[in-house]
Amino acid sequence: MKPAQLANQSSSWFGAEGPGWDIVISSRVRLARNLADYEFLSCLTPGRQQEILDKLSEAILSLSLGDEVYFMDVDRAATLERQLLTERHLISRQHAAGKGPRGVVVSAKESFTAMINEEDHLRMQVYAAGFNLGDCWKRINAIDDMIEQKVRYAYSERWGYLTACPTNVGTGIRVSVMLHLPALKMTGQIEKFVTAARDADLAVRGLFGEGTDALGDFYQLSNQVTLGVREEDVVRELSDNIVPRIVDYEKAARQVLLEQKPHTLDDKIQRALGVLKSACLISSQEALYLLSSVRLGVNLGRVPNLSLTTINELFLLTQPAHLQLRAGKMLDADQRDALRAQIIRQKLANN
Repeated sequence: MKPAQLANQSSSWFGAEGPGWDIVISSRVRLARNLADYEFLSCLTPGRQQEILDKLSEAILSLSLGDEVYFMDVDRAATLERQLLTERHLISRQHAAGKGPRGVVVSAKESFTAMINEEDHLRMQVYAAGFNLGDCWKRINAIDDMIEQKVRYAYSERWGYLTACPTNVGTGIRVSVMLHLPALKMTGQIEKFVTAARDADLAVRGLFGEGTDALGDFYQLSNQVTLGVREEDVVRELSDNIVPRIVDYEKAARQVLLEQKPHTLDDKIQRALGVLKSACLISSQEALYLLSSVRLGVNLGRVPNLSLTTINELFLLTQPAHLQLRAGKMLDADQRDALRAQIIRQKLANN
């Protein structure tokens, strides 16, 4: 499959389904691994990088994962194709901007991806819609075991799995959820959430990961400690304690808006809906914020006859690379804003 073929479809894990889907958009577990007998990526020659790419892609493509998998050569991909893969969370921005032999193995449903030669030799991740960290962990743990039967990882009895960045040494695990927290933002409590999360050694990032802002009131929350902990304990702590508490805070904030500021709430929702239904130009950033307000309205029953699936789909399909690959050509900013507005108007008119 070519990246351009993805421009007209949504990801299975970004749908309006799964436990706690109204607040927890998706769950992800990522593992960082390196091969024994090879230096870290920054010290490798292009020839050695190619050896790793060939070895790992062959190993992963040979696995029986219950879904068709395919390989994409990131080094040879066009700029827009790499950008689209980033927008769909299939590769990182670092992987897209890197140099030398590198690639990604992706399952057809996009619930599993494996970046080869990103920061580490291998960074694989499993996604699920809604609040499903336990299922993500079980699946990626099984895949990790299957890969380890075919290659030898760099591992220390003292330190655990060895990684290019010291912050990943040990388990190499990153457990994260993507949260939609518009009510905490509206009630002025979002900074308390961010501060409390960081005090608890959790990372808070934006929609597209490290170094990005929380556009559209989306926040990625993940663990930062990987050394001296068990993978199961990291998953359990987020699943049983941390995330449920944040979900409860967001629900409480939504209830406050409904009971104490219903007119303010409805005004924000209806203004956003009005702009989306009538605007001729909408920027990427504006679309995210407007769609966020409408998504809140749909969840709270303030916007009848509008599918949450449609709203989630629009978050993804109106990103810049998606628009340009869908159009089949490069577009300037005004052309992208016009096409984005047109697609949104059409989608909303059909719901």
